[in-house]
Amino acid sequence: MTATLTTGHVPAVHRVSVARAYRFELVKLVSQWRIRLLVLACWVVPALFVAVVSRQSTLPVDTLFGRWMNATGWAGPLVVLGFAGTWALPLVTSLVAGDVFASEDRLGTWRHLLVAVRSPRRIFAAKALASLTVILLLVIGLAGSSAAGGVLAVGNQPLVGLDGHLLTSGDAAVRVLLAWACVLAPTLALAGIGLLGSVVLGRSPMGLLLPALVALAMQLAQMLPLPVAMRLALPGYAFIAWNGLFTSSAQLAPVLTGIAVSLVWAMTATVLAYLLFLRRDFTNPTDEGSGRRAFTAGVLPLVGLTAVTFGIVAGATGATGSGIKQEKVQRSVATAFAHLYRIQTQQLHRPAVTEAQLRATAACNKGGVDRDAEGPGNDWHCVVSWHLPGVTATGTAIYQLDVTADGRYVADGDGPKEVNGYFLVRTPTGDAPNPLWQFDSNVELLDTTSKGN
Repeated sequence: MTATLTTGHVPAVHRVSVARAYRFELVKLVSQWRIRLLVLACWVVPALFVAVVSRQSTLPVDTLFGRWMNATGWAGPLVVLGFAGTWALPLVTSLVAGDVFASEDRLGTWRHLLVAVRSPRRIFAAKALASLTVILLLVIGLAGSSAAGGVLAVGNQPLVGLDGHLLTSGDAAVRVLLAWACVLAPTLALAGIGLLGSVVLGRSPMGLLLPALVALAMQLAQMLPLPVAMRLALPGYAFIAWNGLFTSSAQLAPVLTGIAVSLVWAMTATVLAYLLFLRRDFTNPTDEGSGRRAFTAGVLPLVGLTAVTFGIVAGATGATGSGIKQEKVQRSVATAFAHLYRIQTQQLHRPAVTEAQLRATAACNKGGVDRDAEGPGNDWHCVVSWHLPGVTATGTAIYQLDVTADGRYVADGDGPKEVNGYFLVRTPTGDAPNPLWQFDSNVELLDTTSKGN
């Protein structure tokens, strides 16, 4: 009897495609209770918040555009955007991107995932794309929900811009959409940092907290009197640069600079995470990150990137000092006053007047310094002068300014009473909020906008 050896056909094992792995990772993410709760909160809470606050007699006037929440539905999404850039978006990136790799360490499922996908490169791409998809879904929810809540609760009225000029409802809608689009770039930068922390620190809770801590550090840096080039070299500036979209001459240079810097940070952090992930020894269960590797592979490259971007921004813009100078403050105050004076004229049913006819000017000093005053502070004092057609006397109004380090300021009217000394004006239809009593505006930190009013 002769034995015969038969060789059976062994099917070839194919690697799982990126698209299939991406769908698998996306299902894993949205099946987590905290992600579902986050999606629900981002799609529901902003609408409720805007609708409720817009109906209150007391508005968040210390928040940009907060004083206009009961006048137009387009102020609400901008108030939510300011909050989201400070708290919500860093938290979102921490909970999603900061945990996407660390969760496998906690569950001990790397070996099973590698056997199924058979490619660390595809695993990284699938996890990164899935986390970015969820983050994008949450950002869209924040923007859409807040806009819907504002328009439904208050209406589709025009919006007063940051320098006092009136935006039509259509223009306001476009600029609100662009403002939310602008913060996608710094959100991607935080997501890249979250991926890096998740890869480098493993199951350590510091990996989960890293995007939020970095965002907090950048917010604190924006409050300091840093040189304007250093301010723009940090991706956190893009969370506030959208303010420049709401001026009559859009301040695009800071916006575009912030977006470019944020995208460079996002790309650098993601590439670092990718390279470190490929170098990981998955056969060793204890190889899940160390403090030394986090410092040398994570912190040092980002510090170096900050130095490089600072040099590039300083060389490309020629920006020096704080960027808050006397001439800019005077021009900004005069421009905002002229625009808001026209709104007050319409409220009082007085003869229409144009900014050119008003010829508004402002003389400002800081702490008694009348020449070459500069820098942030709450000791700015301005006297605005204007002219009315057919009137020989020159009108004057006094304002006290609190200018923050990022260029935003609140101008508080200090008389005369009939112009800006009281928060209400008596109109033919009853008392109405006085637009000249207090107003928000900003000083463009880069010298790019035309000097005309």
